[in-house]
Amino acid sequence: QVQLVESGGGLVQAGGSLRLSCAASGGTFSSYAMGWFRQAPGKERALVSAISWSGIEYYADSVKGRFTISRDNAKNTVYLQMNSLQPEDTAVYYCAASRGSIRGRYDIWGQGTQVTVSS
Repeated sequence: QVQLVESGGGLVQAGGSLRLSCAASGGTFSSYAMGWFRQAPGKERALVSAISWSGIEYYADSVKGRFTISRDNAKNTVYLQMNSLQPEDTAVYYCAASRGSIRGRYDIWGQGTQVTVSS
């Protein structure tokens, strides 16, 4: 079973950048689709970006052109580069793994990392 640990969250001013990392252990990382979700206070958790084992990418409309997902299978790590951050990007960001497609069910989750964007 894959285990996931996120890092890289923090406080940043609007217009700034952060890079989130998600390190996987305990499984065959390269066979999983990986996703980044976020959950803001009072809102449901939503898929922000995802990447398949072969490198196919998905982005929610709200982050297209600002966020970039990537994965390094040799390091068992997936990244989310977040640029031009806005206050509405404030949320807890979760890394997740799926045995299916990038828009399928994610059943392995990290503990989350807080991202706060000040105006």
